[in-house]
Amino acid sequence: MAESHPVDAPLQAQDAQLESESENEEQVQDQQADAGEGSTTSKPKKKKKKSKKSKIVNALTGKQEDKSSEPAESSTSKSGPKLDEATMKTLLDVNPALKGELAGLPPEKAQEVLKKLNVSDLLTGLTINGKNQKDMASYKFWSTQPVLRFDEKPDAEKPDGPIKPVIPELVPKDAAPLPEGYEWVEIDLNNEVEVKEVYNLLSQHYVEDDHAMFRFNYSAVFLDWALKSPEYKKSWHIGVRAKGASRVLVATIFGIPIKLKIRENVLDVVEINFMCVHKKLRSKRLAPVLIKEVTRRCHLVGVYQAIYTGGAILPTPVGSARYYHRSLDWLKLYEVGFSPLPPNSTQAKMVVRNQLPTTTSTPGLRVMQEKDIDGVHDLLTRYLQRFELTQEFSKDEIKHWFLNTQKPEDQVVWSFVVEGEGGKITDFGSFYCLESSVIGDMSKKHPNIRAAYLYYYATEHAMNPKEKGLKERLLVLINDLLIEAKKAKFDVFNALTLHDNPLFLEQLKFGAGDGSLHHYLYNWRTKPINAGVDAKNRPDESKRGGIGIVLL
Repeated sequence: MAESHPVDAPLQAQDAQLESESENEEQVQDQQADAGEGSTTSKPKKKKKKSKKSKIVNALTGKQEDKSSEPAESSTSKSGPKLDEATMKTLLDVNPALKGELAGLPPEKAQEVLKKLNVSDLLTGLTINGKNQKDMASYKFWSTQPVLRFDEKPDAEKPDGPIKPVIPELVPKDAAPLPEGYEWVEIDLNNEVEVKEVYNLLSQHYVEDDHAMFRFNYSAVFLDWALKSPEYKKSWHIGVRAKGASRVLVATIFGIPIKLKIRENVLDVVEINFMCVHKKLRSKRLAPVLIKEVTRRCHLVGVYQAIYTGGAILPTPVGSARYYHRSLDWLKLYEVGFSPLPPNSTQAKMVVRNQLPTTTSTPGLRVMQEKDIDGVHDLLTRYLQRFELTQEFSKDEIKHWFLNTQKPEDQVVWSFVVEGEGGKITDFGSFYCLESSVIGDMSKKHPNIRAAYLYYYATEHAMNPKEKGLKERLLVLINDLLIEAKKAKFDVFNALTLHDNPLFLEQLKFGAGDGSLHHYLYNWRTKPINAGVDAKNRPDESKRGGIGIVLL
């Protein structure tokens, strides 16, 4: 999970201007080609436009136009080696979020920023605004792990498979020692006291936006839903406590077993989540120790691969999706500082712009019931087979993840179906609730933001030849989910560029966020997988069919 907010309108305007300049350049070059090599009138234009393009390219690669000027290395920090051009290009290719941030800046500014960044910054998660920064020690740790390096180019001759074989007999039987004064524990999520401890740790020390205005608020009911899936393993719910009288919980890492489809392979893997270390203890380097310990425990039961996500850039994302936000209560979002007021607009106009109908329009849409489990399982299974990276659900998992069993005030997931002739489920859609606490003065008026996150959906239209009618169906189905979320008193509806989301995000008035979610595979080699965005980090319908898994 990563924090994200709507992008300020001025930044979107800069991005649009950059794209316009690029299109103008292509038109000029086409005109030059038509005029022929002998044309003298078009040459000055070509030189001028080419110079502008060169500035952008040089800014993205860190090259300087003035050969006599001091190399970029000399103007940067001496704390680490610098990226060469090939590695920089690889980094930008696998991280469209970073490329998008650079593309949204004036060429000179982007070039200046790149000069100031060093390899340790770029390779360990420092985006331009400092969001989700990781230090060099973190990168050193990942360089010892079976993950792809940034400078490792895709090799067509290397088939998908494990990066490093695991020899079961060599897996340590005991956990590695912790720093003096701390000990390993298994967290019992059936114990209300321990659940409360996890809640307190996450609420104070987990994901927080870079302006310290909002913080995810993981309720006890949410944690129970997220971490106690069918076949969950208590030994994968790991904590670190202080020894002595306090016994305070200072760190956690959780794993849940899932069946993961990676292109042609289906693997039993662990999904890693909620790795959290108390802020005062982060100098003790507990995060690598936590990762090694959950890895050891998984290896003991024959699970050798993992999937995890985050907002930080680490070696190496298999794909990076962008967050999009659809305002449901724009005025509240504006008052707490979540949504900006676009230039040349007013609060009243924005409220009107984000209004939704009060009733849904999909015939037969209703709340999912237990009798629908088989139908949803069949439909969702067929739908997800269209994607290269996705989860394969059992019927028990369908029941756990999508069927609400909570009273209204504790509800976590909302699921809806459309029942066709003969009782067949033809459409399915869902979203889940994750609140964020508002930090600061505005918390007195609005203590939290209720955010709905688009979860899984499926429709028979996706299986039609050439996906006939798919876009039109999703525009209606997802808009109905927005209406249901509004009726359930949500303030914002969030979605990533996964699944078929590029077909409807912009038309349904989702706005681009400033956050991306990077997807990582542990001990598995595969080529990069599309995440629904183009090179400028915008939704691209042609980039669908890649990532089709939603991690909480």
